[in-house]
Amino acid sequence: MSELKMRRLTGAFALLSVILWLPIFPMYIAGDPSVSLYDGVSIAQDFFSIRKIVFTRILLGLALYVTLMIFAVGLRDLIRRANAQYEWVGTLLAMAMVVRVGVTLVANGLEGGIVLDTLSGNSDPSVARALSMGYLLIYNGSIAFVMTGFFMGVAGYATFTVKILPRWTGWLAYIAALLCVLAIPAMYFGPVDTSGFYNAGGWGAALIANFPPLLWFLSVGILLIRSKE
Repeated sequence: MSELKMRRLTGAFALLSVILWLPIFPMYIAGDPSVSLYDGVSIAQDFFSIRKIVFTRILLGLALYVTLMIFAVGLRDLIRRANAQYEWVGTLLAMAMVVRVGVTLVANGLEGGIVLDTLSGNSDPSVARALSMGYLLIYNGSIAFVMTGFFMGVAGYATFTVKILPRWTGWLAYIAALLCVLAIPAMYFGPVDTSGFYNAGGWGAALIANFPPLLWFLSVGILLIRSKE
């Protein structure tokens, strides 16, 4: 495949990732915000009431992970073509995305398990609480922030060293990486409260660690698609 076709293909999957990413966010605020994550009974009831939304956001997430991996591998190939001496940077970038997707799949499995347990009509509150606590640090939590920040940091480094993208996208990647790092310590601030700003389940940390990378994906996707010979 020519470099131009590879650039446009990689850009297309970056934009497709954004398209899949955007509807997932509102689906995670569809439940009852007053439900305490320490109350297994309320958690089970809430997940049962939004079970179709939960399964839909998991399904969209699975499609998103495919597009993210294709994008990462495409970006790795562009780095290799630009300068073979920095192929290791591209490989590091792709591996960061693979790990990010892998751990998020675990989180999706845990939240899906909560819904599956409620379908019998006799759910176990302890299961709902355990599984919900299990996925908090993985999905939009400190574990995810580490891998997202690592990916963005490598992407920024690749931009400045290999110059496959404009320099301003490298600065945007570094800013996104820094914000992810700032969101990581949120797990130390409790108790867990999804309506809170900065704790293991807070919306603030998820916001600052997700939207800057989303903006980077959007910008890079547009730039790559508009590539010329």
